[in-house]
Amino acid sequence: MKLSIERATLLKAVAHAQSVVERRNTIPILANVLIEAKGDTVSFRATDLDVEVVDNASAQVERAGSTTVGAVTLHEIVRKLPDGALVSLSDDGASGRLIVEAGRSNFQLATLPREDFPVMATSEYTTNFSIPAPELRRLFDKSKFAISTEETRYYLNGVYMHLADEGGNMTLRCVATDGHRLARIDAPLPMGAEGMPGVIVPRKTVGEMRKLLDDDDVAIAVSVSETKVRFATPAITLTSKVIDGTFPDYTRVIPKGNTKRLEVDAKEFAHAVDRVATVSSERSRAVKMQIDEDRLILSVNAPDSGNAEEELAVAYGDEKLEIGFNAKYLLEIANQVDRENAVFLFNSPGDPTLMQEGNDTSAVYVVMPMRV
Repeated sequence: MKLSIERATLLKAVAHAQSVVERRNTIPILANVLIEAKGDTVSFRATDLDVEVVDNASAQVERAGSTTVGAVTLHEIVRKLPDGALVSLSDDGASGRLIVEAGRSNFQLATLPREDFPVMATSEYTTNFSIPAPELRRLFDKSKFAISTEETRYYLNGVYMHLADEGGNMTLRCVATDGHRLARIDAPLPMGAEGMPGVIVPRKTVGEMRKLLDDDDVAIAVSVSETKVRFATPAITLTSKVIDGTFPDYTRVIPKGNTKRLEVDAKEFAHAVDRVATVSSERSRAVKMQIDEDRLILSVNAPDSGNAEEELAVAYGDEKLEIGFNAKYLLEIANQVDRENAVFLFNSPGDPTLMQEGNDTSAVYVVMPMRV
């Protein structure tokens, strides 16, 4: 194999590959990226056996072929090469080395046989559809903060992507929850998504997929089966196993009867919560909200470090209410709001609180209160 490729193109492709690779590996080949060159294209494939990414890049291929080399090492080398460099990759197979050359730099890297590299079996996808990158990004960006990190409830360690009936309209919905907060985000149902099985997309896959979604003009081809999900742009394909479990009935925890409505400037609210939480002890991080007519007082009382209070002008016309929340959860939810105003719907100090962006019900958040 012998090819030449621009540094920027190579860096982008290898960066995707090395981020999938697990740093601590008992199987040496899984630390490698599989490089395959033919025609005028070179592909870089990496996997951890649960997630696989394939990145295709343009290159001048002198001699077709394939090899595998340490993904992290190759990424570090390319990252440190000068901007605009033309990088040559060559491998003669006999020496067991990949030669990387750019200008006066020369590296010889150990390789492993490409036959040992595991390629994820293709699945029979039952549903295939296309969705604009900004829509898919919104679905996952607004829900991923609520993914649980608790390994015992493994079925919560991802985003539940499924079809939902919202007032007679079918939507594509993403839901994540960790038992303390919940995010439910809807998007218009794409053509061809009818009949899609509900799947739980793992946290790592959500993070990797986010890298595909930076180009707003691109359409993402989504393929779904009971066991796998695939996201593809013309250059990159990300395939992942889905979490084998049943996502709980989240509709039961979304309150229906919350009538006390508070409307507040989302950015002002987030900044105020951040400021008052500065004095609270990391362990509890409880923020108290005292709500009276058109007035909100945020306060934190931390006996060991001090206390803080801030008043905000809000729109509120119901009876007086005092309720406490974990500051981190409040901040994360407030930071999801793209619109100017956040709307909180309360019931009582012990009941879950609903939050949405203005009158838009396509993004709904639930947060459990704390005793303060």
